[in-house]
Amino acid sequence: MADPASYRPAPGSIPESPGVYRFRDERGRVVYVGKAKSLRSRLNSYFADFASLHPRTQSMLRAAARVDWTVVTTEVEALQLEYSWIKEFDPRFNVRYRDDKSYPYLAVLMDEEYPRVQVMRGAKRRGVRYFGPYSHAWAIRDTVDTLLRVFPVRTCSAGVFKRAGQIGRPCLLGYIGKCSAPCVGRIDAAAHRQLAEEFCDFMAGQTGRFIKRLEAEMRAASDAEEYERAARLRDDIQALQRAMEKQAVVLADGTDCDVIALAEDQLEAAVQVFYVRGGRVRGQRGWVVDKVEDVSTGELVEHFLGQVYGEDPVAADRLSGPAAAGGRVASSRRGEAGTESADTESAGTESAAAEPASEAERRASIPREVLVPALPPDAEALEDWLAERRGSRVSLRVPQRGDKKALLETVARNAMESLALHKTRRASDLTTRSVAMHEIQEALGLDEAPLRIESYDVSNLQGTHVVASMVVFEDGMARKSEYRRFAIRGLDGTDDVAAIHEVISRRFRRYLDEQAPVTASPASGDEEIGVAEARRKFAYPPNLVVIDGGPAQVAAAVRALDELGVVDVAVCGLAKRLEEVWLPGEDGPVILPRSSEGLYLLQRVRDEAHRFAITYHRAKRAAALTSSELDAVPGLGPARRATLLKQFGSLRKLSAATAQEIAETPGFGQVTAEAVYAALHPGPTGPGKRGEERGQ
Repeated sequence: MADPASYRPAPGSIPESPGVYRFRDERGRVVYVGKAKSLRSRLNSYFADFASLHPRTQSMLRAAARVDWTVVTTEVEALQLEYSWIKEFDPRFNVRYRDDKSYPYLAVLMDEEYPRVQVMRGAKRRGVRYFGPYSHAWAIRDTVDTLLRVFPVRTCSAGVFKRAGQIGRPCLLGYIGKCSAPCVGRIDAAAHRQLAEEFCDFMAGQTGRFIKRLEAEMRAASDAEEYERAARLRDDIQALQRAMEKQAVVLADGTDCDVIALAEDQLEAAVQVFYVRGGRVRGQRGWVVDKVEDVSTGELVEHFLGQVYGEDPVAADRLSGPAAAGGRVASSRRGEAGTESADTESAGTESAAAEPASEAERRASIPREVLVPALPPDAEALEDWLAERRGSRVSLRVPQRGDKKALLETVARNAMESLALHKTRRASDLTTRSVAMHEIQEALGLDEAPLRIESYDVSNLQGTHVVASMVVFEDGMARKSEYRRFAIRGLDGTDDVAAIHEVISRRFRRYLDEQAPVTASPASGDEEIGVAEARRKFAYPPNLVVIDGGPAQVAAAVRALDELGVVDVAVCGLAKRLEEVWLPGEDGPVILPRSSEGLYLLQRVRDEAHRFAITYHRAKRAAALTSSELDAVPGLGPARRATLLKQFGSLRKLSAATAQEIAETPGFGQVTAEAVYAALHPGPTGPGKRGEERGQ
């Protein structure tokens, strides 16, 4: 580990120009790449006050042994160079993206004499038009099966095509009209290529002209009394309409845009993208990204846009492998109610071109508008850079109202679901859980792996309705049957330290009581069974207690255990802001690596305790609202109290309402409304006051 002061640039040696900088380790490997409007200002911030930096930034500076930089003319050039270097050097402290699987595309092989349609994965090929990505191969086959009756393009392999030509008999699709059978000469190469191009045009969104053409042909066939042909054309039109109906119109103005949303915690971020073309959601794609460096939402958006749109034409699928700036990303795609899934329509198209990086393809991959949850720090420079790649103006926007904001909220829900699913899958892996518990054992200096972990959290609202939670993880998995919750009374609601002391005392006092010999009651066997049931609640001690908090909360928990004489239970705290692990009596925290499975497990345990505490707190608060001053009102039962609270939203808003406004609630008359008003406003209420209210 190098001392950052040993390689700090000399004062005045750093230029004030825009540029890109690289931190390198002792072997010369690049560990971090960054850009800046002013190199001097940015680099000086790394060396000015080392103690105030984020722990992950401190780790990066210790891992580095020197820093160099390159001066550029504009911020746009800095963006270009930064993304270029990230892809080239794969620095381990940068936010990184990489697909964990290959997604299927609907591909039309235009480079063959007789173009054919098939499912393709992996790297892109020249002379092939791609539509997608799709989440499942069966979704592609379903789409193709619907369209083949109108566009009977070849779908068979080269071997099947050759064999059919040799025997002079087409395959089954040729007999049922879902292939034009070029293998046996029913259609020549030029006509078949025209058919394939029409198929591509329809998939690219040019649907109107085909519907109109078929309708005209159907009417002409009907006028000519060719009713069988007219019926067949009618069925073709219905097939195309079914394919079009799968696309949900979400933006009435026919907008082309990409909608990007994130869901994040301290360790990871889920990114979801909806591809909107012509006002319709044509596809959806997602990534779950390890947050290797400490970044804000705007900075995550900037990194994402740079790495996705910085690639060659079909940017959304060019994030596979270390060359795409590295990283660990679990991809996902799902449909959402009210929107169109990628299972039913493509996420845009790639132009057929001789070169993968053609200008047409690049422009097609970058829309005119990109909707994001937060603007990047250098939004204007990023817009200029995107505009250069597209060849026309690109707008970055945070929608504030209307359909676009609603769509962004839908994408955000998908991101949250994606992150939750990723956490569930990661937690269910036995090998990963074993590694996590071993890392915790090593980091905390435990004698054995913490097979049973209990986590505690306190929740309150401005000191009221104070509650605490206890959650249990065994072998790295949640044991919800072992969860417990505590109501805290008689304490200052804002004193979390005292609340932790009380909860730990109560939990382990019960544990000690349940270890004492049980004396069966001779009066009733039921009482004996009841004692046995109670024993199971707190009978098992944890190997590790995790407190949601810092040194003060940890000290309170240790003090409670010492007072009870419990000496075989380890305690640590996990602070939310920096994900620092605090041990009893230590002056500084234990910093686990961001990629540590142990830190990931501790965070999941802590977050689950927080969720359980919040749930209990909200339940108590809701119960308090429904059983407050309204209990004394004659004839006002639980159902009518619930109606009032639903009408006004809260007890505070109900208290601010007049008797006349209360009387407007369904099921309430003037007399009951005045009784409710009087209960909420105790004190003398003379006839004049009531008469005044009635007159309102």
